[in-house]
Amino acid sequence: MATAAVADLDVRATGLQGSIGTGDFDSARLTGGQGENWIIRVPRSQRAEAEQSADLVALRALSLGVRKRLSFEVPTYRGQAPIAETRAIVYDYVEGTPLAASDVLAGTGLPSAVGAAVAAIHALPTSFVTDAGLSSHTPFEAMRSSASVVDRAAATGMLPAALLERWENAIQDSLLWQFQPTVINGSLEASSFLVSGDRISGLLGWHDLQIGDPARDLAWVLGAPTEDSVDAVFEAYSVSRGTSDRQLRHRATLYHELDLAKYLLHGTHTKNTEVVDDAVAMMTRLVDTVQFSDERPLVAGTTEALDLDGVEDLLTATERRHA
Repeated sequence: MATAAVADLDVRATGLQGSIGTGDFDSARLTGGQGENWIIRVPRSQRAEAEQSADLVALRALSLGVRKRLSFEVPTYRGQAPIAETRAIVYDYVEGTPLAASDVLAGTGLPSAVGAAVAAIHALPTSFVTDAGLSSHTPFEAMRSSASVVDRAAATGMLPAALLERWENAIQDSLLWQFQPTVINGSLEASSFLVSGDRISGLLGWHDLQIGDPARDLAWVLGAPTEDSVDAVFEAYSVSRGTSDRQLRHRATLYHELDLAKYLLHGTHTKNTEVVDDAVAMMTRLVDTVQFSDERPLVAGTTEALDLDGVEDLLTATERRHA
């Protein structure tokens, strides 16, 4: 299939990439006669196929000139071939091991590397995104999108009143939404990053490339194992960007918490009672965390962002929302 997708591809060996029959894609690693490596991926669902198509648009927009502004590798499209009712895509292989949030530990080089890598994305010129016809969202649209998530979660009747009040107060705080839209990846999570030692070697998953709220790309950082780790990422980001967005971390925390609302909505949409019960239990635990602690609310008048001890335990189950 790979040789059909790419003319004159000299494949000498193949191997597994990821798990067979699970996840959104079936993938294999290919090795050429000169030691080159490629990845071939076949989507396993219509949603995965749409994601792959969007990813291709973004990768084509990331020209050589844009890529040279980044300190890490981005996949390069090589070719495609039809299979059944979808298509297989061949990319150049990007070296590295997928990052886990638990790996982002203060005292190592990874928090600084992550912060600098995200800052590099946000420093890219917005023109190449608009030229590619990709979406652009204003602060008002970012606020309205968050409000929609909260409204839909509230409509289920299962959103705790304390969280509804907390999130609505944040959304209604106009100061919170005063930011300069930037180029963002749009769907960053820990596993998007490939690492080699303490260095970010690559970044995968560009299907949601857009101009929008930079806090979206930092929301997943709130799942780092310690508050010092979170601090280190945001500090490295701020130093690299020279940002004056004082509410960046507050919005990132809000987005991170809203993953619970999205998880609940996923459960109700798919009529999966196990997911719904899981989401409700985690939201209840989050209520306990924010009500019975000395932490500050999610509003722009505060001087520091919410410190959620154990937030990774609360939210790791959201990774199952696409299961």
